[in-house]
Amino acid sequence: MFALKAQLIPPGSIQRPASKLPFHHNVSLTVSLLVGTPPQPVTMVLDTGSELSWLHCKKNPGLNSLFDPVHSTSYSQIPCSSPTCRARTRDFNIPASCDPKKLCHVSVSYADFSSMEGTLALDNFKLGESSMPGVFFRDASGVLLFGEANFAWLKPRSYTPMVKVTSPLPYYDRVAYSVQFEGIKVGGKLLPLPKSILQPDHTGAGQTMVDSGTQFTFLLGPVYTALKNEFLAQTRTTLKELGDPNYVFQGVMDLCYRVPLTQKGYPVLPTVTLMFQGAEMSVSAERLLYRVPGEVRGPDGVHCFTFGNSDLLGVESYIIGHHHQQNMWMEFDLVQSRVGLAEVRCDLASQRLGLGL
Repeated sequence: MFALKAQLIPPGSIQRPASKLPFHHNVSLTVSLLVGTPPQPVTMVLDTGSELSWLHCKKNPGLNSLFDPVHSTSYSQIPCSSPTCRARTRDFNIPASCDPKKLCHVSVSYADFSSMEGTLALDNFKLGESSMPGVFFRDASGVLLFGEANFAWLKPRSYTPMVKVTSPLPYYDRVAYSVQFEGIKVGGKLLPLPKSILQPDHTGAGQTMVDSGTQFTFLLGPVYTALKNEFLAQTRTTLKELGDPNYVFQGVMDLCYRVPLTQKGYPVLPTVTLMFQGAEMSVSAERLLYRVPGEVRGPDGVHCFTFGNSDLLGVESYIIGHHHQQNMWMEFDLVQSRVGLAEVRCDLASQRLGLGL
């Protein structure tokens, strides 16, 4: 596990192009880069909802991406007595501890009930070496860019400020990219939601996180129910419900439909618009439904609504997943503490950025 350190460089002080990395989009966003000295190629999940970066350092059957710290001269482990051990783990649900070698040992559990544990360490990460053979995907479906993004072909971004909370709260993740949720429209119809339910309360519950490490979008129970009911009402004549009350996809998504296996595409569906302070994210067409692999009902496949219930997930927050960030320019401006949004076709963006995809 590695703590990433960043140095603030004034815009324009260094005349060089922004660093670019292609990433692959599937269940998660994965990117390949180089770690250590000499550099070792590794594949990592791109997750804006996590503070630390994790690398597999022990051999495991079926594991292709492995970092060997023994062969890195720049690798250094963090002792548990170091201030870094305490400072980097202040918001973790399980406090850092000392392992038998007096090293900083960290364990983290996630909302999907998975967990990670390892030793806190430092090493060099190298970005942008796309010319090296065998390091980066050739089937990438997006691009990760570090630096300025002033392109004539890019539509103007709408910006929403990041929400910062300085005091620790039980249900608030202070290291996540958080924004202010202001409402939802379905087919242009604004849902009658009280403002109070869209804002964090005194415990931090109700936080809205833009999280590339989560596949779908999750809403707190009352908001999810309102969205589900309105989407059902507007699609009653165009989509056929699954009709199985016991089927809940991934345990959290209970609105599913039957779509003929021979059918190409979906009928016209109402656009779902997520409204933030100063910006909106529109979810339409194929991003509204997800074909569940292997699930078949007679001549039909099972397709589920790509919004889920946070209550069933066991979290007290709104999570904007990467499925709804497809074909969107997502800009995380840490200098001005804001998130920028613009619609874009990722395949064309990759070509214009010179990745040859």
